[in-house]
Amino acid sequence: MFGLSRLKTSEWSVRDRATIALAVVVFCVAVFAAGRGLASGAAGEVLRVRFGGDAQRTRVVVDLDRTSRGEVIQPGSDGRLVLALAGVAPSERLSGSGRGLVRGYRVAGSGASARLELDLATSAEIERRFLLPPGDGVEHYRYVVDLKATGRAPTRPRPPERPARPAERPLIYIDAGHGGRDPGARGATANESEITLAAARALKQELERSGRYRVRLTRDGDVYVGLYRRVAIARQAGADLFISLHADAGADPATRGASVYTLSEQGAGRAVREFTRGENWQRSLNLPGRDASVDRILLDMTQRATQNRSAQLARTLLGELEEADHPLLRRSHRDAGLAVLLAPDVPAVLLEMGFITNPEDERLLGDGRARRRLMRAVAEGIDRYFDAPAAGLQMASSSAAAGQP
Repeated sequence: MFGLSRLKTSEWSVRDRATIALAVVVFCVAVFAAGRGLASGAAGEVLRVRFGGDAQRTRVVVDLDRTSRGEVIQPGSDGRLVLALAGVAPSERLSGSGRGLVRGYRVAGSGASARLELDLATSAEIERRFLLPPGDGVEHYRYVVDLKATGRAPTRPRPPERPARPAERPLIYIDAGHGGRDPGARGATANESEITLAAARALKQELERSGRYRVRLTRDGDVYVGLYRRVAIARQAGADLFISLHADAGADPATRGASVYTLSEQGAGRAVREFTRGENWQRSLNLPGRDASVDRILLDMTQRATQNRSAQLARTLLGELEEADHPLLRRSHRDAGLAVLLAPDVPAVLLEMGFITNPEDERLLGDGRARRRLMRAVAEGIDRYFDAPAAGLQMASSSAAAGQP
């Protein structure tokens, strides 16, 4: 800036001024674009996944907005193919049904790359894979994988089975959020910990009234229980379901409505890292413990089934709350890496019953009759969850993309 001040700008011609102005505009645009690249990690996006072919040969096309290099993690001989694509990431969680040899797929971010996972109808092998640059009327890159059936039965290990309890009723753990030295959010008349404990007791009463379940609370008084301890209590007891009750808070007192959280993909990765950090972690999942790589695959399969079940529970709960005319947030199904959702083998949700910072929500949550009506809707959602089949589920917040290459 000091150097420019010495220039005799009064002697510049109109053309000089226009040239310099254009250069400044170009420079600002370049800086803005670079800033956007830095903010997004300079990573490209996975736009969608498409399929074509039949049960003998299937083509998988991954549409990308930039070039990428693929690496095969699992080749498909075990009924599952996993491919890492460097330098790209999904713009949102992508999953859905496939075609031909592919039953279903999902794409998730994994560090600086995307992870494409294909569930196969039978064992298959990769005939070829290649990257197509933009051209012939197509404006984006395409990573193509051609699959061929091998005719062999998949060697993929079965997920671990939990001990059968045919005569036992499902065990449900209800977690009243906060407590003791952690009162939670503060409303005009009550603490969050008081409201969640009253709601947990009401839900326990509703569930036990049906006679279908065994129900326990992680706390039944104004006591502090660590977040990880709450999950450990449920896992050690062999719980079939874990539901954590909370009351939301926000800066805007006009914001109100319930929402349900399930485990995010980032949280799932964190859960695996923390779960496998200890010794003999295989034993707690009844895994063989002879081959670490096989056990990790089994753990991944167990966690994926748990996430699907959690998503199904979230859907049924939100459906019942809506039918009961309980106010919901506009985006009522959310995901996060919350500590109480990290168990890899216990379906879990966190229910934000409403905003304690909203006068109307706080009134409803503090009123005994309104609270029992809310918990009755939650209990009906749990009934629907246990009545529904467990097979063929997809993540509730996922979006499917299918088409012809």
